[in-house]
Amino acid sequence: MTGVALRCLGAVTACLGLLGHAHAGGCAFETLGDGRVAAVIDARSFRLDDGREIRLAGIEPADADKAKGAAALAAVVGGRDVTLHGADDTPDRYGRQTAFVFVAGSEAPVQSELLRQGAVLFSANVADSACAGTLAEAEATAMSAKLGIWSAPTAIKNAESPGDILAGIGRFTVVEGKVLSVRQSGATTYLNFGRNWTQDFAATISRRMIPGFEAAGLSLKSLENRRIRVRGFVSSRGGPRIEVLRVGQIEVLGGK
Repeated sequence: MTGVALRCLGAVTACLGLLGHAHAGGCAFETLGDGRVAAVIDARSFRLDDGREIRLAGIEPADADKAKGAAALAAVVGGRDVTLHGADDTPDRYGRQTAFVFVAGSEAPVQSELLRQGAVLFSANVADSACAGTLAEAEATAMSAKLGIWSAPTAIKNAESPGDILAGIGRFTVVEGKVLSVRQSGATTYLNFGRNWTQDFAATISRRMIPGFEAAGLSLKSLENRRIRVRGFVSSRGGPRIEVLRVGQIEVLGGK
């Protein structure tokens, strides 16, 4: 199974969307409206000419160079007519509407183009399997070609360097390394990447997440001695931590 296919484990049937059909209509949910882009705010947000602020779903900005991220988005949507797609058009607490966005005449979401350029990160919080597959494959293309953020050797943090990971507290980060042990403490399972549990990097998984892993055919214990990538927001509980809220945050890599 390829790395892209394994990444699709965020939804039970996600792999079906990746194996040959990742670009076929992914993220084309119910239409929530349209408009013309008047101004780009940041790497994943823009304002329409009617004043609505739109936030792109399914991606996270790369903190390495926010100006480049905003410029990449402006190059794709600036002054263009766009259609908004999603399951809910209710604004968030900041008044922003979160959506998958399509430029007029395009069959792929704006998110895919930004990921394919290496301008943003896939957030792995997309429940729809076809859409998750579309976005994951777009990111994998940029990662393989070392485009954009992936051209930097520090784009993926080394799990053996907890200090480097801690420097990104509060940021969305991708970490890669070998799981040395899988341990349960109370209602939490720890994927430990070092021997010092209080200082080294670990991914934490709540008991309520276990059925999702089982449905995806992935036993947490099977990750022991495997190389994986984990993505999510970095926190600190002694050592650096990433809480896994979706199966798709974990990508099992080839080899041991």
